[in-house]
Amino acid sequence: MRVGRRAFLASMAASAAAPALLRRAFADAPQVTLKLHHYFSAVSGAHERFLAPWARKVEAESNGRIRIDLFPSMQLGGAPAQLFDQARDGVADIVWSAPGATPGRFPKIEVFELPFVLSHRALVNSKAVEDFAAANLQDEFREFRPICFSCRDHGIVHTTHTVKSIEDIKGLRLHVPNRLAGEAVQALGARGVTVPTPQVPMALAGHVIDGCLDPWDVVPGLRLNDMLKNHTDFAETALSTATFVLAMNKASYERLPRELKTVIDNNAGQAAATMAGAMWDIEARTVADTARDRGDAIAVLTAEEFAPWRRATEPVILAWQKQMKEHKLDGGKLIAAIRVLLAKYANEPEPQPQQAPQSPEASQPAEQKVGGETRQPQQAKADASIRPKADAPFAAPPTQTAPSTTAAPAVQPVPAAATRAKELDIPL
Repeated sequence: MRVGRRAFLASMAASAAAPALLRRAFADAPQVTLKLHHYFSAVSGAHERFLAPWARKVEAESNGRIRIDLFPSMQLGGAPAQLFDQARDGVADIVWSAPGATPGRFPKIEVFELPFVLSHRALVNSKAVEDFAAANLQDEFREFRPICFSCRDHGIVHTTHTVKSIEDIKGLRLHVPNRLAGEAVQALGARGVTVPTPQVPMALAGHVIDGCLDPWDVVPGLRLNDMLKNHTDFAETALSTATFVLAMNKASYERLPRELKTVIDNNAGQAAATMAGAMWDIEARTVADTARDRGDAIAVLTAEEFAPWRRATEPVILAWQKQMKEHKLDGGKLIAAIRVLLAKYANEPEPQPQQAPQSPEASQPAEQKVGGETRQPQQAKADASIRPKADAPFAAPPTQTAPSTTAAPAVQPVPAAATRAKELDIPL
């Protein structure tokens, strides 16, 4: 009996010690470093309020076993249109890029760029495109392991004079973010111009363009408020949008131990898409409020007012459906699927900014390889290879509960200095 008792006590002691031993083994396991490459600047909302917090969350949930080095502003070299190739070929482990930067490569996802099809809310569109991708885009993105799909804030018509009707927009030369936006603008009697986004102020000053069809977040970065004081929006819908994909190299994912794959998976899909969409909506609302406060004119056209715009752009949708037939795809069916998903998420609560402590300064590797060249930290650009720390706070608890069972996404607020100049963003 005494021997049995000793064995029992020894067994209990071993069981109590096992979790601690497992935690120690987990912590002592080799660290995996992943490179995340994108073309936004290190001070952009996309970097500061989506990509960096997402990377911090992955690091924290892996107990530091995953380290994610962020390379903004194309710090690993190449052009924005090459980012998907970099993810496929392993130049970067993870990329964040817009399929619209490579027209024709991802035909089915273009349905989210058609005029007056989507919601005016990035959160709704992002949740819809994530569901749509799971059902329809697996083959289109088979070269990568997609982490999440999302939609940027919708395009606003920014001009030097009031635009409230098709007659007001006719003859204008407008910067556009993608080919379908250009076709929509042309159908309205204007001309779409695809100069690289950072060159928009120069194009305006040189009278190459008269305005732009771009999201609110580009206004402070390009200082468009100095030149364009009139803004035209559309109630409940969008004249143009752009999709984004956070995509991972397949081999980089497969090399991860099972438990680290689970960490990535837990921060993929709707969790990441919701975070991205909420970030765009909060930033758009902040920039729009700033524009109103400084006296800019913001016209929001009602469904009745933009009905002629919708009719004028219908040929763009019909032409796209014809192009889909050449790919042996049913464009009408894809549009119908989107509308079902938009209705599913239409009542998502508006995301609210949440106060969070200042993040600790990001650390940098001892040396960086940029474009094949090894650089010491003092040689690197200020925003190169920014690594959010795993122990940095992700988000503070919400200060108030949204009137829904769905909690508001955890997104940091746009700084009060959102109108300051930023290094920009999308060279198309």
